[in-house]
Amino acid sequence: MPHASSVLLSALLALVATDVAAQASVVGIVFDDANGNGQREARERGIAGVKVSNGRELAITDAQGRYTLPMREGSTLFVVKPPQYATATGANGLPLFWHHLFPQGSPALRFGGIAATTPASSYDFALRARPASKGDLEMLVFGDPQPKNRTDVGYYERDIVQPLVGRHAARLGISLGDIVNDDLSLYPDVNRVTAQLGVPWLHVPGNHDLDFDATRDEDALLGFRNVFGPDSYAWEEPQASFIVLDDVVYQPAKKPSYVGGLREDQFAFLQAYLATVPKTRRVVISAHIPFFEPVPGVESFRRADRERLFALLQDRQNVLLLSAHTHNQRHYHHDASTGWHGAQPLHEYNVGATCGAFWSGVKDAKGIPDTMMSDGTPNGFAWATFRADGSYSLRYQVARGAKDDAIGLHAPKVLRRGAWPAFGVFANVYMGDADSRVEYRIDGGDWKPMKRVDQPDPVLLAENVADDAADALRGFDRAPEADPSTHLWRGTLPTDLAAGEHRIEVRAFDRWQGEQRAQTRYRLDDATE
Repeated sequence: MPHASSVLLSALLALVATDVAAQASVVGIVFDDANGNGQREARERGIAGVKVSNGRELAITDAQGRYTLPMREGSTLFVVKPPQYATATGANGLPLFWHHLFPQGSPALRFGGIAATTPASSYDFALRARPASKGDLEMLVFGDPQPKNRTDVGYYERDIVQPLVGRHAARLGISLGDIVNDDLSLYPDVNRVTAQLGVPWLHVPGNHDLDFDATRDEDALLGFRNVFGPDSYAWEEPQASFIVLDDVVYQPAKKPSYVGGLREDQFAFLQAYLATVPKTRRVVISAHIPFFEPVPGVESFRRADRERLFALLQDRQNVLLLSAHTHNQRHYHHDASTGWHGAQPLHEYNVGATCGAFWSGVKDAKGIPDTMMSDGTPNGFAWATFRADGSYSLRYQVARGAKDDAIGLHAPKVLRRGAWPAFGVFANVYMGDADSRVEYRIDGGDWKPMKRVDQPDPVLLAENVADDAADALRGFDRAPEADPSTHLWRGTLPTDLAAGEHRIEVRAFDRWQGEQRAQTRYRLDDATE
């Protein structure tokens, strides 16, 4: 017969083992929050088949809506919002779909990090059933709002958000990183503005959203996560599955202090999540740093990580990449040269910044800076439309501009009649790429092709010259130096026409919006020696 002390010891060990096992996992329930109060009540049923993740592993709820996941201290639990449900909304107007697991709190950082969280017996997620959405999904896509202070937040509000309030049909929105410019205390101000749009809004972390006093990459987004939740996650709508990825790898001991790339836990989550997504379904991956190299030969995104990501995606036909960061606008089509081996080139849309060139340049009559980007694209945002058949379309919207404001023109005001035809009209087709068809004509004559040129936009060059020549500052920050644009075309202006004014028309054929036009004029004058 065992000694009494042995029995007691065995019981204690069993109790400890049970307690350790309980702490090694987290459990919860995803439920239909019928009354919308965010708290589960007895009559509110669990929802089966919902995906929940800790950022690495993925669980799917059972018939009662319950899930179990490994406990990862310092991680953020999140629910993958299913297509026919909506998440709860926080006091800041943003979706609530996550729980932090920080029982010890995070390291102390300048912007606070994440406070210690009280362990819960059940980490529940409230969802609300909504009628099946019919038709297309309209989505607002913002690149780099990036205010450096509250003055810039005001520009963001007046230039970007207020013109949309009550006048848009979007049902989802996303900001592709650099929500602020290093000052994370501005998050509440930015969120107050964005929430005016009245739709669920997703946030991607950018390199200017980092906690720069963190000593390692794992802690570099604690300030971001404290406000916005997980830095990498998925969100489902009837028309598409959206995957948000933190692709900024912080390397504080090096220069530059960050590089584009992905972590092991992100690859694990991607592999687990993509296994649940039908191969024919549209997948939209949103990140901050582009997957291509804006400067050829400079590894701004780790090639090994890009190839590994593309290998996970290569057997899918319906993938779209969204990125920002460059404060330019560009379409890039990945192929074997960048590690993509799918059946068709992989489209990446590098979206122009809502802040343009960091809220710089001369102010207009309303006190808002011109802030044209270095490739000559005006600041603005994009519309993305996703359809049930997996197709999509894109349109760029110039801030406070007309819907058809798609081409910027520059031409000389006057030329000498009979002069050698050495001067031209330039067309900056904001959504153009190497395959775009761009044409021009004079005075209603025959259409002629324009030639794509790799050079700076003359409109911005003129601003650079004006800034240089000014005896006083023309704005708080001057316009950026003009860089060669990837979507600029030139057509030579004839000088053998009658003296007087002549009309220049330009048309571009957009793959989604069809024919787009712009026009301007130039004059031919007779001159004597």
